[in-house]
Amino acid sequence: MAELSLKVIFDNKSLRPELEPGWGFACVVYLPDKTILFDTGADGGILTENMQKLNVNPEEIEAVVLSHAHWDHANGLGNFLAANSRVTVYLPKSFPDNYKGSIKEAGARVEEISGGRMLFERVYTTGEMQGIIAEQALAIITSRGLVVITGCAHPGIVSIVRKAKELTGENVYMVLGGFHFPERSVVDSFRELGVQKAAPCHCSGNEAIEFFAQDYDNDFIQVGVGLEFDIE
Repeated sequence: MAELSLKVIFDNKSLRPELEPGWGFACVVYLPDKTILFDTGADGGILTENMQKLNVNPEEIEAVVLSHAHWDHANGLGNFLAANSRVTVYLPKSFPDNYKGSIKEAGARVEEISGGRMLFERVYTTGEMQGIIAEQALAIITSRGLVVITGCAHPGIVSIVRKAKELTGENVYMVLGGFHFPERSVVDSFRELGVQKAAPCHCSGNEAIEFFAQDYDNDFIQVGVGLEFDIE
């Protein structure tokens, strides 16, 4: 089994014609001892249909991590919980109380996240970081370095990467997710932080995706629904 496998199941773009794109983001994180769903996209129907086509069994997922309380990252949760409510949902403490209540009513557990900490072995949350809206990101330690997964990066993608690096003390191998329309100078910041691979998607914007593609060349990863990325 791979040390880490990632499978993008919701994004604005699709890499395969049979998979449905939609505004938002969701990614399944496979570890040898844990399977995590990071974010749930904007539409539960699209989420669950893409899961089926990508052979993702909802019942194998043990934890859900929500980056922030925006519809395009949290609206698909209800459909997922209808298929599997035997999970713990890790979400920023600032999520609305009625949303937390709906999770509990569906039969799942809620764990509120404030500060950065380890969630599972080798898996960290940055904790709630302040921006347009409070947001958390995941940082996963691998033999090649940190893999950082973001939702929309409202607190700033560079701040998120820096926090993940400081929290774990690890070098950064890859950053995947929404970078929230960054300026070109962010590429220089990524280089200074030692980010080896860049995988911007969702709310990064076409212009940013293009300049990351140009600068990172072979270390740029094109993201869309259907992306499967393994670290052996």
